[in-house]
Amino acid sequence: MAILPSIKGPQDVKALSKEDLPQLAKEIRQEILEVTSENGGHVGPNLGVVELTIMLHRHFSTPQDRFVFDVSHQGYVHKLLTGRQGEKFRKLRHSEGYSGFLMRDESEHDCFGAGHAGTALSAAVGMATARDLNESPEHVIAVIGDAALTCGITMEALNNIKASCKKLIVILNDNKWSIAPNVGAIPTYLNELITNPVYNRFHQDVESFLNAVPGGQAIKKFGKKVKQETKDFLIDQNPSLFEKYGLRYIGPIDGHDMELMDQYMQFAKESNEPVILHVLTTKGKGFDVAMGDPEKWHGTSPFCLTSGKSKPGKASAPPAYQDVFGKALVDFAKADKRVVGITGAMPSGTGLKHLADEVPGQYFDVGIAEEHAVLFAAGLATSNIKPVVAIYSTFLQRGIDPIMHDVALQKLDVMFCMDRAGLSPNDGPTHHGLFDITYLRGVPNVIIMQPKDEDELVDMMKTGLDFKGPSFIRYPRGSGVGVHMKDEPEALEIGKSETLREGDDIIIWALGPMVQDAFKLANKISAEQGLSVGVVNARFAKPIDTTQLFKDAKHARLIVTMEDHIRKGGFGSAVLEELQDEGIMTPVVRIGWPDKFVAHGSSNADLRAANGLSPQDMENDILTRFRSLPAATVEAASESVTFPSGK
Repeated sequence: MAILPSIKGPQDVKALSKEDLPQLAKEIRQEILEVTSENGGHVGPNLGVVELTIMLHRHFSTPQDRFVFDVSHQGYVHKLLTGRQGEKFRKLRHSEGYSGFLMRDESEHDCFGAGHAGTALSAAVGMATARDLNESPEHVIAVIGDAALTCGITMEALNNIKASCKKLIVILNDNKWSIAPNVGAIPTYLNELITNPVYNRFHQDVESFLNAVPGGQAIKKFGKKVKQETKDFLIDQNPSLFEKYGLRYIGPIDGHDMELMDQYMQFAKESNEPVILHVLTTKGKGFDVAMGDPEKWHGTSPFCLTSGKSKPGKASAPPAYQDVFGKALVDFAKADKRVVGITGAMPSGTGLKHLADEVPGQYFDVGIAEEHAVLFAAGLATSNIKPVVAIYSTFLQRGIDPIMHDVALQKLDVMFCMDRAGLSPNDGPTHHGLFDITYLRGVPNVIIMQPKDEDELVDMMKTGLDFKGPSFIRYPRGSGVGVHMKDEPEALEIGKSETLREGDDIIIWALGPMVQDAFKLANKISAEQGLSVGVVNARFAKPIDTTQLFKDAKHARLIVTMEDHIRKGGFGSAVLEELQDEGIMTPVVRIGWPDKFVAHGSSNADLRAANGLSPQDMENDILTRFRSLPAATVEAASESVTFPSGK
């Protein structure tokens, strides 16, 4: 008889016998595989924490006790154990289904939402400190991955645990991977803890505890073997890094051995000081193909459950923007040894794997450390190197301070290539790249570009590498439009737009992939309404081609801006500012995302429809505004009211 369907909440996990737990773990893995094979998702991280999450719910009681999962992409097991089975879990990451991450508004058992790495420890320290201030009894448990230790914010939190709170449980889920293999000194240190013959660091109170609990003697037997090779089994002669920060270090522990985990979890629960349990897990545990290729199976598209092969996508789809970028960078790097690529633990996702494979000496993976990536690039740029920093739009948000004060202020030649600018539909609000124009547009000395197609992307890369100063290129997730690629890229004139279609009544200024939508709208409105509609490929969000913009605004009845970005502070706002500064009062319709965090959904089309950006919605917005124009404005197609600029 299946066990998982009977689990309606954590209380049901506690009620199971120990003998039932392996079967529950097996059923959870099967459910996750069945759902992700249909929907895609984070397969490896979740399969690796099944036993760990079961034992958390055996020993602690949410929502009273707090589980803070770093990134929270490994939260599928937690969802299944907290009453979120059924149809909504079967629609995981799709419209009308549960999020692929933890969200406070989804369940009372999700005490903290997440989506970016490194946040759990700081949040947990805050919760534990609040508990102490409130004199309340709950436990706070932070589950962090080993990759989180490459994040500066995690190390900042580690430095403050002892000074801020009386007790805290930190579980270090060590699987040796972030998305790609972990890099740097911290992973090396953790490996030394694992391989050192005296790695299990017991203390007198640990041994006393084990004497008193069932199964504790078996754990001690292991320690006796270790004792033969160390001066003092009970006294730590060489404190771990974590103990120097004031945490009691215990481990490493086999994270798939639930009996062993049971004992250590109970000890951590009864500890009156901060402790860290170093738990070893296997990414993709229970699914052979995932264990064999952890990087691919960190997050995957729908796949065949029996073979593990990806399900067929669109036939003969154009190359993805990330691959166009990656292959072009290889060419630039081969032609100029000063060109180097930098990624933050995402060589495959950004396309930099092409550079790593073909020109490894000009490739750097700094781990999940975006601030360091930016400053590292700044340092390189001071010494005649041309760094190209490839980071998703949503993750580059973490580097805005060094972008502003260390790169832009010093006018350093660093090119930033921001994949996933626009929607990442299944992943939701923490992964949508809808804010980068806003957070970059006010920074002096920078240029911001977005290509209409993959050929123009390579031209913009050439432009950015030639530009003296910081440059930013934003481009969407997924395939290009399938245009012919020139043999040699051409640098663009800085701030120069491209008029693609002339118009007298309405002129649409579109940015990036919205150029395709603009053409469709222009054709439809012209055919059905008899209006003359022009289209301009803006190319640059900063600087804007004001020469062409002012000409168009004085000529047309209505200006329309289109961007795959929020309206507030985005490209359309920049157009309004330029027209206002020039004293040109031509009406402007701004089409973009609303002032809110956009949820996850099945597709871009679904999310656009839900947020007023369907083709019909956009057409209605344009025509409604056009028809509302004063009669004098409509009749005087070539005139626009202007005021002195005061310049």
